[in-house]
Amino acid sequence: MSDLDLNQQELPLPEPVAVEPPAPSRLLRAMLFARNLMRTHLDKSTWRIRLVAGGFALLYCVIGGKLVYLALKPDPQTLRRAASEAVSRPRPDIVDRNGVVLATDVKIMSVFAEPRRIVDKDEAVELLTAVLPDVNARDLRERLGSRKGFVWVKRAIKPKEQQEVFRLGLPGISFLPEHKRVYPNGPIGAHVLGYTNTDNIGIAGIEKYIDGQGLGDLSQAGFRIEAAELKPVQLSIDVRVTHALRDELSKGVERFKAKGAAAAILDVNTGEIVALASLPDYDPNTPTDALEAKSINRMAVGVYEMGSTFKALTIAMALEANKVNLNSRLDARSSLRYGGFKIGDFHPQNRILSLPEVFTYSSNIGTAKMALMVGVEGHKAYLRKMGQLDRLVTELPENAQPLVPKRWGELNTITIAFGQGLNVAPLQAMMAVGALANGGSLIKPTFLKRDEAAARVDAPRVVRPEVSETLRYLMRLNAEKGSARIVDIRGYYVGGKTGTAEKLIRGRYSKNKVFTTFMAIAPADKPRYLFLTLMDEPQGLAENGGYHTAAYNSGYLTGKIIERVANLLDLPPRIEPPTLPFPLLARLGYGFVNAPSRSTGH
Repeated sequence: MSDLDLNQQELPLPEPVAVEPPAPSRLLRAMLFARNLMRTHLDKSTWRIRLVAGGFALLYCVIGGKLVYLALKPDPQTLRRAASEAVSRPRPDIVDRNGVVLATDVKIMSVFAEPRRIVDKDEAVELLTAVLPDVNARDLRERLGSRKGFVWVKRAIKPKEQQEVFRLGLPGISFLPEHKRVYPNGPIGAHVLGYTNTDNIGIAGIEKYIDGQGLGDLSQAGFRIEAAELKPVQLSIDVRVTHALRDELSKGVERFKAKGAAAAILDVNTGEIVALASLPDYDPNTPTDALEAKSINRMAVGVYEMGSTFKALTIAMALEANKVNLNSRLDARSSLRYGGFKIGDFHPQNRILSLPEVFTYSSNIGTAKMALMVGVEGHKAYLRKMGQLDRLVTELPENAQPLVPKRWGELNTITIAFGQGLNVAPLQAMMAVGALANGGSLIKPTFLKRDEAAARVDAPRVVRPEVSETLRYLMRLNAEKGSARIVDIRGYYVGGKTGTAEKLIRGRYSKNKVFTTFMAIAPADKPRYLFLTLMDEPQGLAENGGYHTAAYNSGYLTGKIIERVANLLDLPPRIEPPTLPFPLLARLGYGFVNAPSRSTGH
């Protein structure tokens, strides 16, 4: 076969092999999907639009529903925190020296609102004020319109009011139990106890003192305090004695038509204030009257010229400085002149007086001369040592700064010697006279119960024991034959001193308006208690010849108080007076001080 034949012969062809195109990449597929999605097909566009719109609507509903849910449903932690901050905290009971409750907490219910949960605020205001008529509608509407999660509607509601609010069935209105302070004895001891506000926070008196001891700090720090964990605060006052003292004081204000009055009883050996009252006072359960100026605590907040009761301090100063003794005699034959001023005696004797006579006749002249013997600087130093020139600080937050002359010269020393020209709080004057009665130790007054050992730890000696005994003798002598005879009560061996100070009106001393004081110690041989009574602008009585000096009003009241409370103070009467009441003076050669008393008492 030739080559030509071979070329012309048909050769069999190979079978065709199917070749698949390469798979598109992921990026290509995404691009194709996007192109197809964006391509407009009239037959498919309607359902696509509806699908997208439905998705957006569903998403909107989910988000909106969640927002509504969060707005209406309060955060439990937030609400709990707001409630704990708003609700009143528990306080410890306050009891008297014998354990009688003076202040305690009671559980009450209060109404609160969650403004976010209230649908119709106007309707809520209308319904709530209908059952709580003393709630101001405008104020309530403002509170409910706030964005706060917690607001008060009314604090301390009555059980009947709680039932009526509950029947309203208003969403967002609920109740919270809290503590309310109550004072079972009403105004008895009000100026000592003080009061609290609606949040049970102490505003005045011992109530404020308690908060200052750390109770308020613990609450603000978030510590939860249970009432059972709080130990009662025991005071020095005796509620029985305080009631009797206040009652007699109230009768005295009415009898003498006084502007105000106050009285206190001090244990001279411990510094405890056993009783205190100041009129006008207030009821701590409704303390709105406490804000009036006339309702101040005249024993601690008011400062006054103490009149002739200050002569006890002046005579003790001269005795302590060894300028005089019981045998000293002072010339009171004529008035004492200083520059253009003339100092005389209220009951002038116009003769030379012994030291005891200066005290019993309450001689301004004799007392001023003793102060001049000590000198201006010595006088100032002595009064500062006796705590009369600085603010007296006790547990009561309310206390006053004495009014001391800016420029203290000889004339100031002369007038201050007999109780004019220096204004002090009566309680600090009591502290000084208490030192003269207890043997010479200056014990700071307290309203908390304590014993004598604790009291004398920080009690400096300010006069010698014999000086203290001399003053006790003079006060007893004054009750026997001087201006304090009205308190010479049989069996109690009382000593006393009067004080009448003319009030300063528009820069001039008034003859018609006086401030009277009376101090008494019982018993004078071994004093346990110092009594102080004061009256602001008492009026004279016809039966007393129209006199309005201290013996006729403050002295009269002090006698009534002693007679009424002596048994409560465990001061039993003695049938016979003591045979040797002043032994230190007898050893110093003043035997006459222990002569039998000729007083019969009353």
